[in-house]
Amino acid sequence: MAYWLFKSEPYKFSWDMLKEKGEAGEEWDGIRNYQARNNMRAMQLGDLGFFYHSNEGLNVVGICEVCALIHPDSTTDDERWECVDVKAVMDMPNPVSLADVKANPKLEKMSLVTSMRLSVQPVLLDEWLEVCRMGGLTSPPLSK
Repeated sequence: MAYWLFKSEPYKFSWDMLKEKGEAGEEWDGIRNYQARNNMRAMQLGDLGFFYHSNEGLNVVGICEVCALIHPDSTTDDERWECVDVKAVMDMPNPVSLADVKANPKLEKMSLVTSMRLSVQPVLLDEWLEVCRMGGLTSPPLSK
């Protein structure tokens, strides 16, 4: 199993909006970048991800779970674009800012630092555990 980071502009789709979707979750649609799409193709059911508010806030605010595997993106007829569905798992007790991630030497190679524009990014286990620690999770959830 793997870990991921999903970036969303909160005025378009926020963490609170995902929480409102409940167990059904929501399509992670609108991705028009091949690397981000390929990251979603690699996802498995039960993989966990950070929900990151981009542009406004610049914080990891929650943890979500992949609840449906790759399928056609319903927002386009273009067969190249696919998406997964994610559902909210838990709030990050203390949102973790981009500034704090960048200041942490343990995270200097994290995709959030090195590939900031990529909307769906892989997260290594040690990065997952460190960001969870920074966010106040003493027993971080692990991918199934």
